[in-house]
Amino acid sequence: MQADPEIDALLGNALPAVVAPSTGKAMGFVGGPYDGANRYSTELATWQPSLGSADFDILPDKPVLDARVRDTLRNDSYVQSGLAMHKDNIVGSMFLLNSKPDFKVLGLDETWAEEYQEEVESKFTLWAESDNNWPDAARVNTLTSLVRLAVGVYGMAGEVLASAEWMRDASRPFNTAIQMIDLDRLSNPNGVINNPLLRGGVQRDRYGAPLGYHVRMAHPTDYFNPDSYMWKYVPIRKPWGRLQMIHIVEQTRPDQTRGVAEMVSALKELRITKKFRDIVLQNAVVNATYAASIESDLPSDAVFQALGGGNLGDTAGGAISWASSYLAAIQQYAGGAKNLKLDGVKIPHLFPGTKLQLRPAGQGGPLGTEFEQSLLRYIAANLNVSYEQLSRDYSQSNYSSIRAAMTETWKFMQARKRMVADRFASSIFRLWLEEAINKNQITTLSKASPSFYEGLNADAYAKCEWIGASRGQIDELKETQAAVLRLDNGLSTLEDEHGRMGKDWRAVIRQRKREKTLLVEAGLYVDPNSQNTKNALKPSTEADNPDNKPAKKKQNA
Repeated sequence: MQADPEIDALLGNALPAVVAPSTGKAMGFVGGPYDGANRYSTELATWQPSLGSADFDILPDKPVLDARVRDTLRNDSYVQSGLAMHKDNIVGSMFLLNSKPDFKVLGLDETWAEEYQEEVESKFTLWAESDNNWPDAARVNTLTSLVRLAVGVYGMAGEVLASAEWMRDASRPFNTAIQMIDLDRLSNPNGVINNPLLRGGVQRDRYGAPLGYHVRMAHPTDYFNPDSYMWKYVPIRKPWGRLQMIHIVEQTRPDQTRGVAEMVSALKELRITKKFRDIVLQNAVVNATYAASIESDLPSDAVFQALGGGNLGDTAGGAISWASSYLAAIQQYAGGAKNLKLDGVKIPHLFPGTKLQLRPAGQGGPLGTEFEQSLLRYIAANLNVSYEQLSRDYSQSNYSSIRAAMTETWKFMQARKRMVADRFASSIFRLWLEEAINKNQITTLSKASPSFYEGLNADAYAKCEWIGASRGQIDELKETQAAVLRLDNGLSTLEDEHGRMGKDWRAVIRQRKREKTLLVEAGLYVDPNSQNTKNALKPSTEADNPDNKPAKKKQNA
């Protein structure tokens, strides 16, 4: 091996140079420039993670990871509560359609768009939220319930899978329905090894685009069901473009086919944390079992004899006989003892050689302390919710800190809503709309209207937004004043402000109009913009009237 004189001079021959055989020039040094890649330090020597593609890393471990995540959700109330927060903060109690047809692409005007919007929203919502559960092929869930289920499944597995079914039940107003599919059923048929065109049950083209899905006819553990050994291949679309399979997965690496839950990065800590809480609570229960005990000052040889050793005999009978005699003597002595009293308080006199030892009530150890708070903060960070929300502990928080925490949570929830809930609901809406248009159920469309299947027309007709959970308010007065200021200064719209509260702004305006009409007819309407009304509704503060005294009337000059 030849060394480079210039490098030797620079480093003082501190490290041997690695020379390339072909050129004879130095290539690098032992350990490399990055400490994180050092293979010789005691801290990193055994750290040799696999270097594989996204699917190579995910697919072999996915069954185990999914099973452990579900077990954690079943048995850890904090984790289950965190996932429930995802549903409540993303979907809420009602997932409302806000149709936004792109009338410019369709070559139509805004007047048509408003009429189309109101008709489509009314008919779709009536179908989607019916008590008959029309959107669900199993007739169990409404649209809102399906979206909540999709968000929950995504939290458990990092992906969602559902099929679009064409139900031929004559009682259905529309044939479109959605069948949710357990992700354990998506797999390669008959255990075929993954290859570039088939990975994790997903049939792909050479670019990685999904062509279809191999779905097991029953769950793999349903051994009693012969269908569990059969697969069905479902193309992702019909020949004319109608969606047949809804598969939502957010890639974390290029060329990733299947998803994995974000929770897997904390599974080890979650498992240890739950075990720690169980052991601490069990210890507290054991400590609380005995309130007091009687200790003896007998010498060690007497204790050993009491346990069956020494001169009491070789059998356990000798120990039992001795213990019975000893306890009988204590009972006889205690029963005949005279208790001294001091101001009515009894002072017992115990058997010679014994003393009373009081036991404190069992303690929870570090539970409820900063140590447990650190564990909960770790769980909250992994679930992307704030510590206060997860623990329901607001004792050490103020308005600013809670507001900041809720803002960060809201950012995540809005991103997850857009990525999962909106995509899932929009797919269902597009399927329904296609059927409704083909059945001439949308009266705002005429024969002259652009075809649903030409160019981007389907996207233009089905373009929409979704109104989910309310953001929530901590201080209603401050946040309402902020909303009014945004509206007055042109920084927001009624649609945006009502959307923050989980409401449809057009429905609110129509309801306000009906209420105003009734109030005017009854002679009870008061103009909220009049100065007298504003003064009457203005909230009083302690600064305005610190002594809470009635206001004095002004005297005429």
